Amino acid sequence: MKELLRRFMARPAIAIEMLVGSLFVNVMAIASPLFVMQVLNRYVGQGVDATLYTLTIGVLIAIALEFAFRQSRLSLARGISVGPDEKIAAIGFDALTRAKMQALDQTPQETRKEIVNGTAAIETAYNSSNVSTILDAPFSLLFIFVLYLLEPLLAYVVTVFVSGVFIIGVISGLRLQEKTTELQNISGAGSALLGTVTREGDTVRSFNAGDFLRRAWREHITGAQGMRRDVAASQGLMQTVTQSANGLMSVVVIAVGASLVVLGEMDVGAMIGANILAARALQPITKLAQLGSAFAKAKQSLEMFKKLASVELEADSGSALREYSGRVELRDAAFAFPGATVPIFESLTMKLEPGTVLVVTGDNGTGKSTFARLLLNLIDPIRGQVLIDGLDLNQVSPEWWRRQVIFLPQEPALLNATIEENLRVNNPDMDGAVLNQVVDLCGLRKFLDESPNGFETAVADNGWRLSEGIRRRIALGRALSTNGMLAVIDEPTESLDADGCNAVHQILGEMAKQGKTIIVMSHDRHIVKGPHLLLDLNVKPTPALSEEGGAPTPATVAPATVAPANAAPVTAPDAPPKVPAAMGEPDITAAPAETIAAPVSRPKPVNPKTEITDAMPDAPQAVPPVVTEFVDELGVDAIKSRFSIQEDDADQKPRPRKSRGGRKAPAKRVAEK
Repeated sequence: MKELLRRFMARPAIAIEMLVGSLFVNVMAIASPLFVMQVLNRYVGQGVDATLYTLTIGVLIAIALEFAFRQSRLSLARGISVGPDEKIAAIGFDALTRAKMQALDQTPQETRKEIVNGTAAIETAYNSSNVSTILDAPFSLLFIFVLYLLEPLLAYVVTVFVSGVFIIGVISGLRLQEKTTELQNISGAGSALLGTVTREGDTVRSFNAGDFLRRAWREHITGAQGMRRDVAASQGLMQTVTQSANGLMSVVVIAVGASLVVLGEMDVGAMIGANILAARALQPITKLAQLGSAFAKAKQSLEMFKKLASVELEADSGSALREYSGRVELRDAAFAFPGATVPIFESLTMKLEPGTVLVVTGDNGTGKSTFARLLLNLIDPIRGQVLIDGLDLNQVSPEWWRRQVIFLPQEPALLNATIEENLRVNNPDMDGAVLNQVVDLCGLRKFLDESPNGFETAVADNGWRLSEGIRRRIALGRALSTNGMLAVIDEPTESLDADGCNAVHQILGEMAKQGKTIIVMSHDRHIVKGPHLLLDLNVKPTPALSEEGGAPTPATVAPATVAPANAAPVTAPDAPPKVPAAMGEPDITAAPAETIAAPVSRPKPVNPKTEITDAMPDAPQAVPPVVTEFVDELGVDAIKSRFSIQEDDADQKPRPRKSRGGRKAPAKRVAEK
């Protein structure tokens, strides 16, 4: 009831109108029993037709007014509930998208889904019909008062029945609340099993996991159906009690009334009218008692929403640098998962100057991906600081910061949207020409040309239906759209074919040429050739940081030193397709030289069906520089001397890229200026 009172207090004018409407509804409802009493006492005894006509017209008018007031009240009740229902749903989804992952990870994924899906239970409990039932409940006293005026003894009898049904309803609601909580937990486990069966069909069949899952499902069904039967039994018992109470009360009222008629203290008409009034007094209490299950589910959902809403959210504003150089520093940083006995790392101090290449290596589970999440500010260190160009990462706007990082996770997930929307998600204002160049860079052109819908191809199941290589290429294109000065690449060539590996080599080489800071996570400590730093997470608790490949100090690692000393000069092919040097970097020109403490404005949403083309040829967009030029075969060899996978070097050779000069653009290519 607290939630209903909160909704009434939020709209006091509507609440008052609903209370007044409820009063008129119940006053008009008294007309029917009064009509019965008057017909039996006056018309039946005297037989005057005019009396019957007058009484009938009067009661019809009262019934019509009652109907009008009820409909008006339902309309007002919808106004009370619509806003809060939408707000609760928005808050729940907002919390899931803005909560700090470190806190959100403490709640199982399936439980999060159940929390958001709980909005349906809240909407059902506080719909207009149920709100009207709640408002009618206090007016039972009105019918009891009219009964008291007719015969006090009958009023006492009805009061006993109404009180008994109300108490039984409250007790039943409390019991249902406990069972509803258990049922919600069981439903979360069932959702996890269904998710495994529907998404991982190949795994289930390839490893004969069907028997295991079927046993687990049968156990789940047994528990869930048993709990549902208990809930249904409680609801059925409540319905039976209320129906029996209604019938029993009618018997008692008629019996007592008949005795009073015989004694001459009541007439027959008053006895029949009293029975109708008794039924009207019990009716709203009966309905309210049967709503116990709905309100129990709603209360549980609201409590879970409150817990979700209390999770710490990421800041939606913060400082932003006018220009980020790529410098990263960790000072006495430490991280451990909640409840873990051993930290992932601690007392880690290092400083990466712009252009530094760092390889983070370690066995499975040593924290390579965790280190990447730390750099993205997805999780916070338990001690120490992460600084970018001397600014504490906790003071920086998360949205701005993640547009400065080229991030490719080890297991990338996509949005359930079109390929174009996935590529643009972190840079919606990206120029159409730049988008085409990103597609070419990550090797997606062939896939898009062979897809019936091209850029409008829909991604389902967060990309898990796509081959892993294609999914990683799309994720790579999404990362390149930011063209930040820091690249965080987790297992860069995992699941990619030879062409994909060559594309990654080219991109890494161009990043190094442009002076970007590159951090590569890999179990292979020799993934990078040439001068670089190596952070070994196998060493606990403080990882070992060393210089590899004859590297100078971190502050002087030269990004341009890509080819070995004996490499031949690199010459570009004739008229290579030029790509701008940056893609849609956030424009923070109003910032002072160092930092500004101001909220970062969110980009306007882009209509996915709009043709991607330059709107004003006479006022071209200012496209900042972007990762990369295409290089010829000799250039790839030079680059691979520093960035390559060892197993690929033995049998994979980069294929020379043919000049595309004069070639007509494919049909599905995004329109360019």
